[in-house]
Amino acid sequence: MTNMNFLKTAAAVTLGVSLSAGAMAETTMRVASWLPPTHPQNAVVWPTWSKWVEEATEGRVKIAIEYGLGHPKTMFELVEDGVVDASFSYHGYVPGRFKLTQAVEQPLLGVDAEAASVAHWRIFNKYFAKAGEHDGLEVIGLFTHGPGQIHMADPVSSLADLKGKKIRLGGGVQGEIGHRMGVTAVGAPAPKVYEMMQQGVIDGVFIPMGEQKSLRLKEVAKNVIALPGGMYLGSFGIFMNPDFLAGLEAKDRAAIMAVSGEKLSAMAGRAWDAGDAAGLVAAQEAGVNITMVKDGDALSKEFKDLTNGMDQAFLESVSDRGVDAKAALAELRDVARSYK
Repeated sequence: MTNMNFLKTAAAVTLGVSLSAGAMAETTMRVASWLPPTHPQNAVVWPTWSKWVEEATEGRVKIAIEYGLGHPKTMFELVEDGVVDASFSYHGYVPGRFKLTQAVEQPLLGVDAEAASVAHWRIFNKYFAKAGEHDGLEVIGLFTHGPGQIHMADPVSSLADLKGKKIRLGGGVQGEIGHRMGVTAVGAPAPKVYEMMQQGVIDGVFIPMGEQKSLRLKEVAKNVIALPGGMYLGSFGIFMNPDFLAGLEAKDRAAIMAVSGEKLSAMAGRAWDAGDAAGLVAAQEAGVNITMVKDGDALSKEFKDLTNGMDQAFLESVSDRGVDAKAALAELRDVARSYK
């Protein structure tokens, strides 16, 4: 072999090794999702964050969404055990483990999901993270859905009319609200609500307006009571397997975290707000009977009376968590209500 041919061969081998190393360096993050592909979480939040991650890591980390991996409450365990690398879920699906997250769910906050989500993230990091409720997970975002409203098969004219009705409740603060109303609580993941309404297993559901469209409730829940600010907000976490994160190069870990946290939380809240707006339009176009309650109306006063003492009940429920929950709750409300 001539010296020139040898150099060409060596260069080709070096290039091949370099390309191979580059290909090997690309990592796919497997993200589990349990909502329908058309839901804002899957149509907007994950695709947006995936783009941020790919751009921030210069293509070294890509996202793959996987469906059908089980009940949303199992997402925490799937990520902890490394079955998937990341996911999200509703804290209320795991009663007992997540208590502090109910701070953002308390009634009468009076803000949208984006404002609540940013406050949720800030207060979690300042007050709640040290309590260890998310041990085994790397929390990369926190958000809420929009105001939870009352969706019924048949019309009701007062909250008292709900007594004894079979209502699907997802856990968290809505469970306490349902208890105070005297409803018959039925547990089930949100994607099952349409089928349960259609079959008459439940009379209604407490859920945001967006699900009139995303879960097609406009077809089966033709009566909605929309209270000002809703009855509650629902707390969600977005989380990653710590070992997966640790297995990435330091620069990619830093890049992913830079496009997560408050930035991801705010974006998720915005997406769910937009979903609520679309849900309202879809419900109106489908002829759903929507009672838009105003402050001062009888229904509004009835709900405010119903919530008396809930703050104190929450504070007592987290008294063993070793945090200043009273200060956290007050600051959360200040941050959310002053958010622009």
